[in-house]
Amino acid sequence: MTYMFKKITLFLIFICYSVFGQTSYRNLSTENWIFNKQNEIQKHKATIPGTVHTDLFQNQLIPDPFFGANEKQLQWIENENWEYETHFTLSESEFKTQNIDLEFEGLDTYATVFLNGNVVLEADNMFRKWTISAKSHLKIGTNHLKVVFHSTVQKGKEEAKKLSYTLPEKERVFVRKAQYQFGWDWGPRFVSVGIWKPVHLKFWNSAKIEHIKYSQIELNDKKAILEFTTEIYVFIEKSIQLKINEKSETFNVKKGKNKVKMRYEIANPKLWWCNGLGDANLYLFTIEISQKKQLLDSKKLNIGLRTIELIQEKDQIGTSFYFKLNGKPVFMKGANLVPPDSFLPRVSDSTYFSLVDHAKKANINMLRVWGGGVYFDDAFYEACDANGILVWQDFMFACAMYPGDEKFVENVKQEVIDNVNRLQNHPSIAIWCGNNENDEGWHNWGWQKQFNYSKADSTQIWNDYKKVFHEMIPQTLDSLLPKEKNIYWSSSPSKGWGRKESLTQGDVHYWGVWWGKEPFEIYEKKVGRFVSEYGFQGMPNMETLQKVMTQEDLNFTSEAFKSHQKHPTGYETINEYMERDFVVPKDFEDYLYVSQLLQARGMKTAIEAHRRAKPYCMGTLYWQLNDCWPVTSWSSLDYYGNWKAFQYQAKRSFENLLLSVANANDKYKVYLINDDFENYSGKLELELLSFDGKSLWQTSKEISVEENSSTHVYELPKEELKSFDLQKHVLKVKFNGVQSQYFFVKPKDLKLQIPNIQIKNLNDFMIEISSDVLAKDVFLYSEGEVFFEDNYFDLLPHEKRLIKLSKAAKEIKVKSLFDTMQ
Repeated sequence: MTYMFKKITLFLIFICYSVFGQTSYRNLSTENWIFNKQNEIQKHKATIPGTVHTDLFQNQLIPDPFFGANEKQLQWIENENWEYETHFTLSESEFKTQNIDLEFEGLDTYATVFLNGNVVLEADNMFRKWTISAKSHLKIGTNHLKVVFHSTVQKGKEEAKKLSYTLPEKERVFVRKAQYQFGWDWGPRFVSVGIWKPVHLKFWNSAKIEHIKYSQIELNDKKAILEFTTEIYVFIEKSIQLKINEKSETFNVKKGKNKVKMRYEIANPKLWWCNGLGDANLYLFTIEISQKKQLLDSKKLNIGLRTIELIQEKDQIGTSFYFKLNGKPVFMKGANLVPPDSFLPRVSDSTYFSLVDHAKKANINMLRVWGGGVYFDDAFYEACDANGILVWQDFMFACAMYPGDEKFVENVKQEVIDNVNRLQNHPSIAIWCGNNENDEGWHNWGWQKQFNYSKADSTQIWNDYKKVFHEMIPQTLDSLLPKEKNIYWSSSPSKGWGRKESLTQGDVHYWGVWWGKEPFEIYEKKVGRFVSEYGFQGMPNMETLQKVMTQEDLNFTSEAFKSHQKHPTGYETINEYMERDFVVPKDFEDYLYVSQLLQARGMKTAIEAHRRAKPYCMGTLYWQLNDCWPVTSWSSLDYYGNWKAFQYQAKRSFENLLLSVANANDKYKVYLINDDFENYSGKLELELLSFDGKSLWQTSKEISVEENSSTHVYELPKEELKSFDLQKHVLKVKFNGVQSQYFFVKPKDLKLQIPNIQIKNLNDFMIEISSDVLAKDVFLYSEGEVFFEDNYFDLLPHEKRLIKLSKAAKEIKVKSLFDTMQ
């Protein structure tokens, strides 16, 4: 549902209120809001939901935060206090409602709320929903609502001073706010404040629905039995009717909070499956409460029927780590997600829908919501439900140690309750994870020595860690979730990548490549049971950079260009790896292109090594799918949603049926990975081609592969190919319509010939492309944001490839690796 559609819906619900007497809403986000820096008289127009940075920019009080090196000159904003206010009118009929709640879906972060001059709320957590019983503070006619935001940075520093030791990452760990906004190695530092989610008045008379959850009592081919628990808050003791779709029952409820249970049966249920393995079947439920046929409140729920299990069983090597969906082991293919913008109110429902669509098109079946960001809006999880994308959901803690005082732990507990209640009914949620890399950081990153902790300090910090992640969070989950939804993993990863056990049990973040400067080939040896992070940077294309810097700044020495790379040695690391594998281009635009090929090459090596190792390895989630601003990073999609070369490669490497060739000492091994739940038989064909299209060697054999397997189907001794110059040849492997190419040497050592690439327009949305000789890494681009369904591909000699376009292109330009090697 779009934000505008939500506003219209709320307005229509309110109109219905006088007719039905049901719960209704009045959207206060659309009132005339103004803001000012505290103690300044000048006031400016504000947008709600919003942030102070975006409001300052819209009022032309600051330059675009993303442009050039502007980030540095905007750091003063985080140290100020900011005030937001509006006036709204309450009618006599509205005021007659028995109960009026003031609801803030999200306040970022430390906020004092005044209603008609009275303090009604002190908020201190960006991730919580805040509800105030407001009628006693309201009046008929004009009302005044004011929110004072205190500097999050200053609040964090005040809290830090209360400890006798320093926690890693200083002030950010004390504040329950999106941690990435303090700056990360792919994101800028914009510690903003604001009413970042909608604010409304909720009118209700005798009863309202607070929460709904369900558990699967029984699920088989013949029937599903669900038990719904509806939390109802009533003003006075009464008898109400609870209706779930067509089924209705009557209950007596007491004043205050009531939990009402009711069962519902579905005949011949259709299961919910993840992307690539079946349909993501959903059942729509409408839950209503009424009294004497008068509707009081209602909510809608989409439910997917499925079972999910995390299997950890000891074996000869260590302990397994894989997910079973509906009783079947599933290899998880996916990526890590960061928030789609530094300024979250700019993220629309359509942004989330688009992200999930990009993931689905790339054959992804799992996304990890990373712990340094935010719990995403409902739209994201709804899109995952509808498209069969499983979600690994972190709680919002990352790369640090956190306090464990009573106030902090209780605040986090309420945060967990709010978000688990909101998200638990989504069939896409597969696992809840306590944090990102806190455990690994404590045991492997040398914090004890860096911060000179005493033994007592270390004991206190670790005990605080256990209090939150080993006690409070799992205990809270136990109180909120039915058993079949309650899969909890305290920290990702479970072991640091430098430890041997990290590859034999639990999940692993493998950063030997990039951070450790190890070659891409190490991915073939360092394979874990479930690889939940690994990655390599690729630069965005020229069109993306041109949106955030001037033409003069498009070079490696400009401050603007350096500002859009947040890793301290990022560009140096890219260049070092590029020198290993490619001819390093002198032209800037060619360099951007080759950096993307480098990223795609590294990630192909990793993904296919993980998939060949199935069932030892049962998951590969690369870092990272997306960006929060235009930047050089590990993402496969840039900030604007453009596909880098790696996104296209991920789509190919994540196909359910994959042919993969591995270099193994004195032979080349061919694997057929089959993620489908069916066996396949057919002819495996291998052919050695020269770059000008001559067939120099070929063979074939009949093979069979079992469902859900990785099978070694052929060995090609290197001795057989010793008479050929492998710098001029490519191995083509085919099976049942699936094809793969294997190059024997690094790209820089290929003896490429100049390709004559021909493009034929078949219609506005389809082209045919061909070449007289091998065209390596063909890149198609056009002005006007034309999306090519395939790109950065190898075009074999005389092959005719059909490519779909998202819209008509005025002129299609083409580039291949040969163009960069001269």
